[in-house]
Order: sequence, then C-alpha cells, then structure tokens
Amino acid sequence: MARPFFRVIVAKMGTANDIEKGLSDWASEHYGAAAAIAGLRRLSGGASQETWAFEVEAGEKSEPLILRRAPGGTAAARSSEAITLAIEAALLEATDKAGVRVPGVRHVSPPGSALGEAFVMKRVAGETLGRKILRDAEFETARARLTQQCGEALARIHSVPLSGVPKLPTSLGRNQIDKYEAVYREFNLPRPVFELAFAWLKDNEPEPADPVLVHGDFRLGNLIVDENGLAAVLDWELAHIGDPREDIAWLCVNSWRFGQTENRVGGFGQLDELLDAYAAAGGARYRPADIDWWEIMGSLKWGVMCMTMYGAFKTGADPSVERAAIGRRVSENEIDLINLFEGLGRHA
Repeated sequence: MARPFFRVIVAKMGTANDIEKGLSDWASEHYGAAAAIAGLRRLSGGASQETWAFEVEAGEKSEPLILRRAPGGTAAARSSEAITLAIEAALLEATDKAGVRVPGVRHVSPPGSALGEAFVMKRVAGETLGRKILRDAEFETARARLTQQCGEALARIHSVPLSGVPKLPTSLGRNQIDKYEAVYREFNLPRPVFELAFAWLKDNEPEPADPVLVHGDFRLGNLIVDENGLAAVLDWELAHIGDPREDIAWLCVNSWRFGQTENRVGGFGQLDELLDAYAAAGGARYRPADIDWWEIMGSLKWGVMCMTMYGAFKTGADPSVERAAIGRRVSENEIDLINLFEGLGRHA
C-alpha cells in the first residue's frame, strides 16, 4: 500500500476565544494598551495551515491582518517538503527586501507561546481564485500586466542571496525524478504515460542551472491579484533551493491555466513575454525550449500528487471530498503529458 504523500494533521484546533486573547495580548504590547481585536474569523483557504483574518483597532486607525497558524498552534508533519512557519515568515521578509510583492510580516509567534506556532502578516486586498482572475471583467487590465509582473517577481525571488535565507532543502531535477518515482512505484499501479514520462525525463535531463531560492508553488491560487495586477505572492511552504526553471515551468503547467489552455503562462500570457520580463529584471536568459523539460516534470509531479491524494482518501487517512476530487485528475495529467510530448520541438 502506498504511503500518503500528505499526512493528516490531528491536533487540538484551539477556540476562537483562545486565539483572540492571544492576539489581544500581542496587539496591546505592539499597538498600545487600548488596541483591540475586531472581526476575527477563520478563512476557508489554506489546506495545511489555519488562516484567520482580523483587524487591530488602535484609536481611529484599523489595520487589516492575517494570522497564519499551525493547526492547534502545534506543527505536525504535513508533507515531506513543507517548511516551518518561522522559516516561511523569514522568506517573506527576505523577498520583501528584494522587491517581491509579498505581505509584510508583523509578528512571529514561536511554538509554545499563547498563539502557538504562527505569524501575523499584512492582509492584502485582491483575488486568488484562478477562474475569476482569468474570466471576470474587473481583472481585464490585470491580465494584460500579469505576465510581465510574474516574470519580474520570479527574477527577484531567484536573486535573493542564499546566505540571507534560513537553511532550506535542496531539490534539483534528478532529486525530483527519484523522489516522485519512488512515491509512484509504491502504488504498484503502472500507468503507461507516467512510465514514458519518467523514462524521457531521465534520458533528457538538462544540465542543472546554478541553484537559487525557488518558491516551489508559484501559480494562480497562490498569487493575490487586484485590478492592477500582481498584488502579493503567497504560500511559501514548499520553498527550497533548486533550479530557477522549475518555478517558471510550474506557472506553465496546464492544470494551473484553469481552462485557458491557449495561454501557456498561467492561462493569461505567453512564455516569450514572461522570459523577456524575467531577463530584463535580472534573471538568466532562457528560451521557451529550455522550459519544456521542467514543464513535463511539473505535469508528472502533479499527476503523482493526485495519485497520493486519492490514496489518502481511499485509505481513510483523509476522507475529504477535496482529496477524492483531486485524485480524479490523474487522467488530466496523462492527457497533458501526451500533448507536451507531441509538442516537443515546436518551441523555439
């Protein structure tokens, strides 16, 4: 039986009153004794962490904030790669200094404190749902700007000095092939398209680029977009040291185009424009063909993840409808891989 790639978290969640008291004590210390917490509510977003929205009211001023918290305030194993919240907060601070649009960190709460393992960050207005960003009229201007803005953001992320970030796992191309093939083999359920993809990736592995800070999940859904374009980059829990082409290609994976398949970049743009913006902002100069290997890796990786999510549902480790629904998408990744193989050689 295959082990679930994602482990279920079983932890005491903590009441809203407990969290509000912890936040009130923090606000009194940092905003003044008269500061108060208002509008505390749990948000539905965040599959592996608690996300709470609230406001700090101090006099006539009100600051909208987000609490990102380990479930129950106590960290537990979530995946084989996920970093801690303290490291995630440190990455937000480092990338903010590099000019990346990220929510500013207001406070980091250590394990064992009143709030538990958590951090507070600025709440950025905008939308994260890919289908709305790609279809709604209010984001028409944003869609025209997103490709350039994403290229610039990725170049700045990849420029962050590794000496200035906490210790992170390293995952290059061969590391990912070996890791995801090991997970796939444990299912003992051969899928011809996946077998072809693993073989092709091994036979065509490119020379690794100089390792950089990689976001690890840079795509619609993890980006806040407002009417002017990219407002903030979220969800850094899969950040690692790796190949910069991984981030570029992950944004191109068809699963993250939300039906707008003609636009290779996130459903909103073309790869030439993204690569031009990336190079102009200080990144390396890549050709579209340089991204092919990593896009195939990305589609295969997501396909294996979908298998593991269905495995978690089937075994009862995570019986949520979400896990079952995502598990059904394995076949979509097989189709995407076939289309990618048929398109090889067409990219300049």
